[in-house]
Amino acid sequence: MLSAHEVLAVVLQIREGELSVLLWRRALPPCEGEWALPGGRLGADESLGASIRRQLAQKVDVRDLSHMEQLETRSDPGRHPQRRTLATAYLGLVPAHIDPVVPADTGWHPAADLPPMAFDHAAIVRSGRRRLRSKLSYTNVGFALAPPEFTMSELSAHYRAALGHDVAATNLRRVLLRRGQIEETGRSVPSGRSGGRPAALFRFRARELEVTDAFAVLRPPG
Repeated sequence: MLSAHEVLAVVLQIREGELSVLLWRRALPPCEGEWALPGGRLGADESLGASIRRQLAQKVDVRDLSHMEQLETRSDPGRHPQRRTLATAYLGLVPAHIDPVVPADTGWHPAADLPPMAFDHAAIVRSGRRRLRSKLSYTNVGFALAPPEFTMSELSAHYRAALGHDVAATNLRRVLLRRGQIEETGRSVPSGRSGGRPAALFRFRARELEVTDAFAVLRPPG
């Protein structure tokens, strides 16, 4: 019997200060009632990338991806209880200022505290988190998590949520400026009621993925 091939997406976004993943609840067996990654069967006449973008748009109405890349392929013969099914997973990122309208059977869940999940999808989510954390160290992929303009306090909160450890705004500013990832816009956020110096606004210099330091690692404070 020929193997089926499905495409899945680990769609991540920083929501309310937490790294969240988009999941949908299965309505039919197998794994009825459990949560799963969005995706579906690869069409006979489409590429992997075209297939996952089509299914994200059609099934969960997510079109505002700021970055997508192929994550991994899983081929364990027992990963699906009914038939041999290969799965190619993608990592997709949605910037924090976008709030996609998703169907009623779909919702955002903390990536670090997943609900009961179908098949091997929880392991695929963990792979997506590891890939994001790794790429934050040596690329400018932070652009895909942040809004077009941000203060360093806001950006450090996004990095903190994605990396899972504290990230000081002053240190992050120094590192990202040195790597040429971010630049000042020349604008600032007005001071609040408590006064103080207006916070400068920054932006990522490029809105496409670039390797900026191939040997860098953003480590937890220790």
